[in-house]
Amino acid sequence: MRLDDTSVLEEVKAAFAEYEQALISNDVVTLDKLFWNDPRVVRYGATENLYGYDQIAEFRKQRPSKGLYRELHNTVITAHGPDMATAWTEFTRPGSARIGRQSQVWARRPEGWRIVAAHVSLMDPAT
Repeated sequence: MRLDDTSVLEEVKAAFAEYEQALISNDVVTLDKLFWNDPRVVRYGATENLYGYDQIAEFRKQRPSKGLYRELHNTVITAHGPDMATAWTEFTRPGSARIGRQSQVWARRPEGWRIVAAHVSLMDPAT
């Protein structure tokens, strides 16, 4: 398996950036588009476990649209061959000392790069 093919990395970085922009601007259409439309997709959130595309899309509709801006730190994207990649990042939000962590598994699907699994968690800063 070839790791970190330059063209694959660029494609996934672009999809990751598109997702991040959609997330902070609450562009639900794009967020829904970037998740695999399949009952096997999983998203574990900071306060919820979502199984299948329909649950994830419903969560997006209910989510508050304010206070979504965040700054990313320590982002690591790795291409695992031509059709799969992982993205890991930490994030902080203004006014909060908590550190967010996000992981995503991206897969090349016929319709483009899609998130097939995701996890978001929060932790208190080290003291």
